[in-house]
Amino acid sequence: MLDLYRKIIKTGAITLKTEKITKLFQPEDVQIIGKKLNAHIKKLFGRSLAIRQVSAGSCNACEIEINALANAYYDMERFGISIVASPRHADALLVTGPVTRALKDAVLRTYEATPDPKIVIACGSCACDGGIYKGSYATLDGVDKVIPVDVYIRGCPPTPRAILAGILHALESKNNQGTA
Repeated sequence: MLDLYRKIIKTGAITLKTEKITKLFQPEDVQIIGKKLNAHIKKLFGRSLAIRQVSAGSCNACEIEINALANAYYDMERFGISIVASPRHADALLVTGPVTRALKDAVLRTYEATPDPKIVIACGSCACDGGIYKGSYATLDGVDKVIPVDVYIRGCPPTPRAILAGILHALESKNNQGTA
């Protein structure tokens, strides 16, 4: 634990750049992302996309950005995306945080309760590879150490636009797998 504190003090406050996926879109392109999302959602599901957000031990920065998707600017509901309370009603899992040892079983049970075909999205640097908690005795690092991941959205935390773009990328990948 002291090593983690030393690392935090030595590094200071940093904000990580989001992955290339966000460079594809400018801030005013939320409408473009949304229209593409809506088209893919209708094609794949014929209804709205139900997402179950799973916190695997995060600091809640990613959850704040996910909550911002429901505000008036992003309004993910207009694109056909909704957050659901039960994994049994979900089409996709949006996992945040490094998987802690205490939450490993909960993440596995949530994954198993989600009906097939399911999409798993790792949201944030911690979910992708452990982030600043990588190598800690309390974490198993990234989500892919516990369940298979389809798409990684990097950033600490990723912007709402990056999250939308990541969901779009996941749907495009799933659509391409279905047609291949």
